[in-house]
Amino acid sequence: MSKLIRFGVSLDAALLKKFDPFIARMGYKSRSEAIRDLIRERLVAEEWQADRTPAMGVLSLVYSHEVRELSKKLTDIQHHHLGIILSSTHIHMDEHNCLEVVILKGPGKQIREVADRLLSAKGVKHGKLIMTTTGKHLD
Repeated sequence: MSKLIRFGVSLDAALLKKFDPFIARMGYKSRSEAIRDLIRERLVAEEWQADRTPAMGVLSLVYSHEVRELSKKLTDIQHHHLGIILSSTHIHMDEHNCLEVVILKGPGKQIREVADRLLSAKGVKHGKLIMTTTGKHLD
């Protein structure tokens, strides 16, 4: 483990007043732990945006299975990106709506491009891409 360094942070009192209950709800034992995680989160976000950095993505899509040809279109997009898509799971939410969860691996830029194609398919109601890397350079 690397050497710990203490440093001071100046914050507006109102911001700190909102931060403390948040970190308590999240289960942090100290402000330092919460700030370390926020810094890591930002650094990982920067890391996966690099063109060559290996990244992972979890994409969720909510759509109505009644939209004509939408399921086929989503499947076709995935089949054209077999090198990026590792897995997908289809879940029936109710009699009309489906949730599809797609796991992607590759350069961040390519993951974002595939996710954007899936998210922008006509009939997709909602979706979100969550990206990460191993963060191995942050230890």
